[in-house]
Amino acid sequence: MVDNMVDSMDSSVALDMELLKQLSEVGGVPGREERVRALLRGALEGHVDSLEEDALGNLVAVKTSKKKKAKRVMLSAHMDEIGFYVRFVDDAGFLRVHNVGGFDTRNLFARAVTVHAKEGDLIGVLNPAVKPVHLSTPEERKKVPELAEFAVDLGLSAEEVRARVRLGDPVTLRQPFVDLGAVVTGKALDDRVNCFILAQLLRQLDKPSHHVCAVFSVQEEVGLRGATTSAYALEPDIGIALDTTLAVDTPGAPPEGRVTQLGGGVALKVMDSASISTRWLLDAFAALAEERGVPYQLEVLPLGGTDAGAIQRSRKGVATLTLSIPSRYVHTVTEMVAKRDVEASLALLKAYLQG
Repeated sequence: MVDNMVDSMDSSVALDMELLKQLSEVGGVPGREERVRALLRGALEGHVDSLEEDALGNLVAVKTSKKKKAKRVMLSAHMDEIGFYVRFVDDAGFLRVHNVGGFDTRNLFARAVTVHAKEGDLIGVLNPAVKPVHLSTPEERKKVPELAEFAVDLGLSAEEVRARVRLGDPVTLRQPFVDLGAVVTGKALDDRVNCFILAQLLRQLDKPSHHVCAVFSVQEEVGLRGATTSAYALEPDIGIALDTTLAVDTPGAPPEGRVTQLGGGVALKVMDSASISTRWLLDAFAALAEERGVPYQLEVLPLGGTDAGAIQRSRKGVATLTLSIPSRYVHTVTEMVAKRDVEASLALLKAYLQG
């Protein structure tokens, strides 16, 4: 697997880092993915046979094969990121928020946020409603605040906040995307890095051997909802979810708990808590990776799931696999992925779909 792979991947793979930067920095919480969708639509128009938005908000791009008896392959990468909705405005103008997606509140201290208000974005700061370090006791400083204790400060009067912010306005964390050479870091790389891979794939794929139905799905972070309706509508023969996974190869983590390794190649998921990959499909991708010299690793994820869980259980059942990009610091604003792993995923998908 990883140790025996040689870097003989397709040299034609070129990464459009500007597109990845835009996808990382744009805001799109579950149910409000329209800005992400617009970026992807602009990147794909003229490169696919059809491009449509369904009733739930999924963006579905299709490239058809001219081969007889071509199988219908559904690929799914989700557009949404974990974030918040405004649930209350207090008398001083501070916003209380409700989370959409799973947060570790230890990563939310002193974060800049964007409130996506109807008349224009507002920038604020997110902090817990606790005493500053100068005034708190040692015991108080040990306590990790609950999400309900956090508030957004827009630096505006209560009257102005109430005039510009409505209950239900989405809120996203702010963080610039940074290219560090071998790796990139930023917010929402779960799963914008795979939206990027899928867009790159569609732009580069020529004469596919399968009918390719690429779904940029919505509301994955709150229950795989977009993939559920898309899989039902498309009736694929094969499903491939594209997502990130844990690379816990950082200080303080034991080797047996790392799940995957950053830079070790694309991860072929064996199982997670939402799906167990179809064995013959997993074996086919592993054999193809070895044949083409694409670095890969196998992944067993103890907790978490991908769109594969929804695709696999659609209608009479679908043969399904997840291709994962290892990511450090998942569900933070400093998620980190390696370009080598991105290139490996793109090369393997092209090898499988080009035939």
